[in-house]
Amino acid sequence: MDERRIELLQRTPIFGAIQAPTLEVLLRGTVNVQVPAGAHFFREGEAANAMFVLESGRVSVVKRREGVDRHLRELSAGDCFGEMALIDMSPRSASVIAVEDCSAIRLTNADLHRVYQADLEQFALIQMNIARELSRRLRIANERLFEIEREPRAHGEAEASFPNC
Repeated sequence: MDERRIELLQRTPIFGAIQAPTLEVLLRGTVNVQVPAGAHFFREGEAANAMFVLESGRVSVVKRREGVDRHLRELSAGDCFGEMALIDMSPRSASVIAVEDCSAIRLTNADLHRVYQADLEQFALIQMNIARELSRRLRIANERLFEIEREPRAHGEAEASFPNC
């Protein structure tokens, strides 16, 4: 098995505490994806069926609003994206575009199912780690939203209020 890929996965929050033999089972059926700079890994609204662990390159996560792509964050080698697909199976909530040529490991529910069959405890740990990562990202999004809501007051604009009664 490819030790380099196992070490890469063990450096991610989702797979950090997962044992090497379990990661070998996980990686057994995965596909390596090459995406050239400027191309999409996936687009917002598409059916979601996999997550990715970036082996090389950089990507931009964007949401389209009013016909404009709005940059949310940039990710680089060792980061993962698309993990919501393995939990809720809803359409993609954002697009991911390669900023430079990228290589990534594509992980599907079928890959996770092999782990489920091989080691239920390790499977449960992966699921908990995905939930923790999604929770962490939600907290960051909440903080950003809070900061955006506070911006008008930070620039000296009056806060909307009710007149005194």
